Amino acid sequence: MNTPAHPARRDHISCDARDVAATRTLTPVRSVRSGLRGHAPRRDRRGRGLRGLRYPVTAPVFKNRAQRFDEMVLEALEPIEERWGDELTELDLAVDMVPEIEQTDPEAMNWPPEVVEDLGVPLAQLVPAGVDRRGLPTRARIVLYRRPLEARSRDGIDLVDLLHEVLIEQVACYLGVEPDSLEAGEN
Repeated sequence: MNTPAHPARRDHISCDARDVAATRTLTPVRSVRSGLRGHAPRRDRRGRGLRGLRYPVTAPVFKNRAQRFDEMVLEALEPIEERWGDELTELDLAVDMVPEIEQTDPEAMNWPPEVVEDLGVPLAQLVPAGVDRRGLPTRARIVLYRRPLEARSRDGIDLVDLLHEVLIEQVACYLGVEPDSLEAGEN
């Protein structure tokens, strides 16, 4: 019951497919992206916002919170170093994100005098010189805890003032003098 139209039609389709496959030559196809080389890249790809840097690396907004905090620490330490620089040559300064605390009850915590604390949360700690686990000598250092200090300040100026007060207390503890005499500049 084959009608002549059906086999011819099948032959016609298969012949066209063979002819197309036999005569087809591969030509390199240029993509849309390859045509854009040398030009500015597309900025809003798939609706995800700008790609690349929004600000130059030298701009203050480019720095992260930790870098800005480190700059504020150095700014707060500058007047202390100007007056007491010779006595502080063997003192290091470190910044840690949060203190390591085993107990969470503020009333049960008894901090040594080399820890500056506020409402049971340490803000800074003076680690005396000593010997590490490998038997190597270590220098004395002041460890500032970034997150508790940031939480207790309203803005950058307030944070610099708080850092200065904490550093005064820590340096006074290191030198064995009263914080008031340290700030007044008495030697």
